[in-house]
Amino acid sequence: MDHLPANLTRALYRDMRTARDLDAEAVALQRQGVFPAYVSVRGQEAAQVASAAALDPGRDFVFPTYREMASALAYGVDMVGYMASHRALWHGGLYDVMASRFGAVNAVVGGPVPHAVGWAVGEGLRGGDGVALSYFGDGASSEGDVHEAMNFAGVFGAPVVFFCQNNQWALSVPNERQVAGGSVAARAQGYGMPGLVVDGNDAGAVYEATADAVARARSGQGPTLIEALTYRVEPHSTSDDPGRYRDDAEAERWRVHRDPLVLLRAALVAAGHADEPALAEVDAEAARRAEEIRDGVAGAPEPDGSDLFTHVFREGTEELARQRRTWQEEVEL
Repeated sequence: MDHLPANLTRALYRDMRTARDLDAEAVALQRQGVFPAYVSVRGQEAAQVASAAALDPGRDFVFPTYREMASALAYGVDMVGYMASHRALWHGGLYDVMASRFGAVNAVVGGPVPHAVGWAVGEGLRGGDGVALSYFGDGASSEGDVHEAMNFAGVFGAPVVFFCQNNQWALSVPNERQVAGGSVAARAQGYGMPGLVVDGNDAGAVYEATADAVARARSGQGPTLIEALTYRVEPHSTSDDPGRYRDDAEAERWRVHRDPLVLLRAALVAAGHADEPALAEVDAEAARRAEEIRDGVAGAPEPDGSDLFTHVFREGTEELARQRRTWQEEVEL
C-alpha cells in the first residue's frame, strides 16, 4: 500500500468507509419496510471500490450485478438515484445510466458479462479507447452466457476486464461444488487471455491488478480475467438464512480478521498516509454522507403512474393509448 499515492489510498478508505455505513443504513431501511429487499456488500468493499477507482468514468463503462453499491459510489454515481433501485421505484433506479457510464442493476446471474463484451466490441468499432468492466460472482462463472462472452472477447480481442468477486458462496453452494479446475481465473487460458487471482480484501492489490488490466485493454491487447478472493460475511440477501448452509464461525473469522476496512486503515497508518485523528474525521464525514443518501432515497417521490405506459413500445399503439386513457379516467374519478 505504501507504493500507491497517499491521496489515492485516502480516497479508497473514504469510499470504503462510506459504503460500509451506507450498507448498514440500507439493511435498516429494509427492516423498516422501505426496501422490499437488499443485498449487502459488507466485506467486499475493497474489491469493489478499488476496481472502480482504476477506471476512467469519462470513457469507460461498468456493467454491475445487484451487489455493486460500493462500486457505484466510488465511480461517482448519484447514490440516491442508484439506491432507489432497491425501493423498486423504477426499473434500474433513478440515475442516468448513460451519463454515469454505470449500467443498471442486473439481477440476471451472469447477465452483465455479455453486455460488457457487446459494448466493448462496439467501442472498438467506433474507434474509441474505452474499456468495459463487468462484475460477476463465482456462481455466475458457471453460466453459459459467461463462457460464451469470454470466448467471444478472447477471439475478437475486446477491451474488457472480467472482474469476478469470488465471495466463496454462490448463494448456498460453496466454491468446491461450483468451480472445477482450481479457480475461476484458471479458465482464462482457454479463452486466450491472462487470468490472475488477487486478494480481494487488499485494496492496493485490487487497484493495481485492475489498473494493469485496464491499461492492457486500452492499448489493444484484449481482455483480462481477474478473480478477487473475498468473502460474503452477511447473508446472500435480507431474505436469506446462511445459518442453514454454512458455519457461522467461518464468516466471523473473515469479519474480524480479514475486514478490508480494518486492513486498509492499518496500512494507511503504517505508510504514514494518515493518522488516527484524520481517519476519525473521515469516518464522521462518511457517516454523514451515508445518512444523507439514506434520507434522500427514503424520501424520494414515487414516479407518476403514467410511466407504466411510457416505455412499453418504441412506438405507441392504439391499444396502449386506449389503456392510458382508461387509466387517466380512473385517476380523475
